[in-house]
Amino acid sequence: MQSILIIGCGDIALRAAALLRGRYRLFGLVRNSAHHAVLRAAGIVPVSGDLDRRDSLSRIAGLAHAVLHLAPPANAGESDIRTRNLLAALSRGSLPQRLVYISTSGVYGDCGGAVVDETRALSPQSSRAQRRVDAEQRIRAWAQRNGVHASILRVPGIYAEQRLPLERLRAGTPAICAHEDSYTNHIHADDLARTLVAALRHGKPNRVYHASDDSELKMGGYFDVVADAFALPRPLRLPRAEVERAVSPTLWSFMNESRKLTNIRMKRELKVVLYHPTVQHALAEITSRC
Repeated sequence: MQSILIIGCGDIALRAAALLRGRYRLFGLVRNSAHHAVLRAAGIVPVSGDLDRRDSLSRIAGLAHAVLHLAPPANAGESDIRTRNLLAALSRGSLPQRLVYISTSGVYGDCGGAVVDETRALSPQSSRAQRRVDAEQRIRAWAQRNGVHASILRVPGIYAEQRLPLERLRAGTPAICAHEDSYTNHIHADDLARTLVAALRHGKPNRVYHASDDSELKMGGYFDVVADAFALPRPLRLPRAEVERAVSPTLWSFMNESRKLTNIRMKRELKVVLYHPTVQHALAEITSRC
């Protein structure tokens, strides 16, 4: 039985593990021993280590045939030291045959609402996005140099039943007025997990894929459909400049960038059929259970 090493054992990793266990032996890097029980319950063998400490990663060298890298960069700097440490550790043993990395669509920066495919030039406009660009570049160079089959998934806003902006709506956080608003992109957590598994099986070498659904919503429109689904007041619409002053810099960095991601490559090459093709489709399913 082949083995898979999961780096970053959060919600998406656990969803992917449910699709993989029984056919692969799963290992998960974890720095907090309190999480061992959660991993074992998901069929993942915990491996102690910390991406921020390269000397703690010796156990993962040569451990797995494939690596799923879901760990985010640290919160400071313009380079991703965690990915650098991971690649150095993997290089010490027999190399994995495949590596799949979850990146972000934020690497494109603001595209003014344009349709964006995977060939668009990168233009990160935050240090967070720059760290993702650094990780992508390091992974692709390392994979090409070592003959590892690497795939990059650029992911937009992830949502699920427990990952909806309900508290933001209840708090009355404003949205940008429609004619000034930004286009946003989404993927349901279950569809992202399935895309991750599909990339593991079908991804082409050093290939980038958008893991995005078919929704075509502006940010305020997204808030509106969620509010309507849960019988909450729609957010107040304000001019862009007023919203910038009213929200946190982190939230504004998401609201300010506008683009429409294509997902043709994901569907054609990874053979992904979305269970939740739009946010509205998923919300109808979620609310039908309430």
